[in-house]
Order: sequence, then C-alpha cells, then structure tokens
Amino acid sequence: MNLRQLSTVNALSDHVTVCEYQGISIIRVIHPLAEAGISLHGGHLIWFKPAGEKDIIWISENAEFDTQKAIRGGIPVCWPWFGKAGTPSHGFARTSQWTLQEHRENENGVIVSLQLEDNEETRAIWPHKFSNVLTFEIGTELKVSLTSTNTDSQPWSYGGALHTYFDIADINNIEITGMGATYLDSTQQGKACEGGDVLTFTSETDRVYTQPEATITINDKNNKRNILVTNEGHNAAVIWNPWQELSISMGDMADNSFETMVCVESTIHQPGIELAPGQSHTLATTVVSK
Repeated sequence: MNLRQLSTVNALSDHVTVCEYQGISIIRVIHPLAEAGISLHGGHLIWFKPAGEKDIIWISENAEFDTQKAIRGGIPVCWPWFGKAGTPSHGFARTSQWTLQEHRENENGVIVSLQLEDNEETRAIWPHKFSNVLTFEIGTELKVSLTSTNTDSQPWSYGGALHTYFDIADINNIEITGMGATYLDSTQQGKACEGGDVLTFTSETDRVYTQPEATITINDKNNKRNILVTNEGHNAAVIWNPWQELSISMGDMADNSFETMVCVESTIHQPGIELAPGQSHTLATTVVSK
C-alpha cells in the first residue's frame, strides 16, 4: 500500500489529517510547500518531500509497521541512549506510543509537536521521570527538535540520536563533507581513527564522528543536489551504510537497499548529557536540499 494514499480517519485542519495503517496512527501533512508523514508509533517521521522535489527521507520498501518494532527508515528517535549502551538497543522511544500535543500551520508550513512522558513501562526499562517533546517544522526545509526535560527529583544522564535515513540515487556516487576528521569505527570495535575531508563509500560504514561541523553536506551527484544537514545540541554525528551483506541479513530491508540510502545522524554520544531536575536540553537536525 502507498502510505501517502491512505484514507483519512480525522481531518485536523486544512493541511493536517490523521490516517491509519496496520493499526498505527499517522499524522499526514499536505501543504503547498511540502508533504510529510509522522507515525505516532515511535514519534517517527516516515517521509518528507518538498514541493517539486524528490524525496529527501528514505523509507525501506520492506519496512514493518508493527507496534512492537522500530520502523526501518525515516527518522527513528534513539532515546535515552544510542546503540547498545542499554537494552533495548537504541532505547525505547522509537517503539513507544507518542501523543499529538499540538499542530499549527501558516503560509510557511506546518508545525507538529508530539509528547512522550515516563510511564510504568518506561520506568521498568529506565528508572527516571522525564518529558520529551518532539517538534517537526515542515516547509521548504525540515527541522526536527527533541526537547528532553528532567521531571524527576534526581539528576540523570541520557544519550540518543535523530537517526535520519536519507534518500540518495546511488551510494557509489555520493560524497559527504563536514563530518570532521576524527571518528570511532564501529566496524572495528569502536577503534579511534582519523579520516579525510571527503567521505565516499565502498563497504559497510558505521562511524561516530566526534568533531563534526555544524553542517554536514551530502553531495547526491546522480540526483544533482546537495542535502545539507545542520545539527544542534549534539556532541557527535553518526554516519552509517550497512552495505550488502548486512542488508541481506535484515528482514525489513531489501537485499540492495543499501544502494539508495545513507544515515547522517545528530547524536548525543557517551557519556551523554546530564540534566538536573527541571532542566531541559534540545537535540535537533535541520534538512534542506539545494
């Protein structure tokens, strides 16, 4: 089924409707400047397409829409940790049910805000009280902001990422710049490495760049565009492509999926961010195609 042709369950405004797919509620945005879809399962942006342009966000053709699993592609929210720093991997936010808090619109686009607060289930995994607000600003560019607030009586630390999958024409013909020279190579057990100014891909790549510039650029040569990724509130940027062997091993990816996607992620890496009671921090990523 084409996710963008789902039947409307509830029209919230001229440009924002609620749809349903396999029991998952999806906030669909259709605005003169852009289209987008946001799953309340995971607080997960599924697609983003500026008017008159190609898709910027990649979603797997084999993505599983199951409330017990994370959706492959889009922008999963990794929180309150990234990777295997805890169980489950990448935290619980990407498989939690978020609630629609607010939606606004004007001639510049649409703003949608979701909320996730601690509950009995989250406290069994991570014993802290919190409030997360996830805001999507959808127009000629996309901005996703995750604001985490400590509502507990004790300080706690957290990490995470906005795990953005980008839609590209051919992984063999892209260049990434702005990621910085130093990285931890997850394909070599986190070995500290030095790289060059330009990143190209010839094999599985899974790197935590520790000194990224504010803006990382994906030169998507075959699509004749640059995708600019500007991150805020982060201390690292993860760049990932699984290549073929890992793609084949994933049931929610086609064998050749790796050819048309690359992840560039706004990341809070270990040791993370510490928040005192009542304190907040925002992790954000802004995406625009030029």
